[in-house]
Amino acid sequence: MKATQRDFARVAAKAAGQWSILFLCGPDEAGAWSAAEKAIAALPDPGTREEIAGSDLRSDPVRLVDEARSTSLFGGARHILVRASGDEAHDAVKTFLDMADIGQTDGACPVVIVASAATDKSRTAKLLEKHDNAIVGMFHPPDLSSVTAEVRAMADASGLRLGGELAESIARAARLDVRLAKSEIEKLALYCDASPQTPRLADAEALAAVGAVSEEDGFAPLVDAVLSGQTRKLPGELARLREMSLNPVGVVLALERRAGQLAGLTGRHGPGTDIGGLSNADLRMQGIFWRDKREVAEQARRWSGRRLERLSSRLAELHRALLANSAMAELLLAQGLAEIARFASTRRN
Repeated sequence: MKATQRDFARVAAKAAGQWSILFLCGPDEAGAWSAAEKAIAALPDPGTREEIAGSDLRSDPVRLVDEARSTSLFGGARHILVRASGDEAHDAVKTFLDMADIGQTDGACPVVIVASAATDKSRTAKLLEKHDNAIVGMFHPPDLSSVTAEVRAMADASGLRLGGELAESIARAARLDVRLAKSEIEKLALYCDASPQTPRLADAEALAAVGAVSEEDGFAPLVDAVLSGQTRKLPGELARLREMSLNPVGVVLALERRAGQLAGLTGRHGPGTDIGGLSNADLRMQGIFWRDKREVAEQARRWSGRRLERLSSRLAELHRALLANSAMAELLLAQGLAEIARFASTRRN
């Protein structure tokens, strides 16, 4: 079945424990990831998580069925989360559905696919929307009011009490990316010693104390240096990252968001399109601010087609590595960004 952005949460919650595959797509990658986490949390028993890259499923379509039917090390519940780009998971999903039609996936664990650069018109979405045990969700870039409301909801769940202006400030600082906003809420709750059992009131002074910065002031220069192949700027940006205590995972989230925006532009307007010639309205549909137009146009010339797919896969790998080894996060991030920047510098259309 297909769910709209507005009713996805209700549909997924109502069908919790009944769906076998969720396919979340659209230009708002942050919204898709947020929906994925909420849908997984709503499962009767999410269990342990197995993450698979879309590129791995593209090269081995049978793996999804094998992983879904296997049991965890200790025999408990589990679920699968796939980070894909476009239709990378199409053949794997088709194999899964073919096996389901003959009763070979009974007892399989739930599968959630977050596909950047895909839409509800993609081959994978068309394949799934006809099945009752699958849900396709399409996510468009949010507006300021909806992200502000989401910030306040996350704050309430963490025991933080936020005024409307402060919640809006966090939403703006995160550039309407709910994942980055969630990171700020978690830091703020820790600083204020807030919890659902002991609520605390947060103010602008507390927000300033935890070092919340806007993407423009914090992440954007580093993102632009890496994806534009500006290798000479990279050492200075990495030094600034350490000085400002920017969150390594937050940096990768910002890079993943930009990669998703580039993929969305390519999917909507076709490869080779001069992004610099697009209207501000076209850019807003992908969540891109007009002031970033020149940088995005330059990056679109460097990243397209298979190169963009490789970028998405590499960022997903880097994201997993940072989460698995927080003690080495800064070193792993520096190495990963240097590799991507060097690759970006080798091509200019």
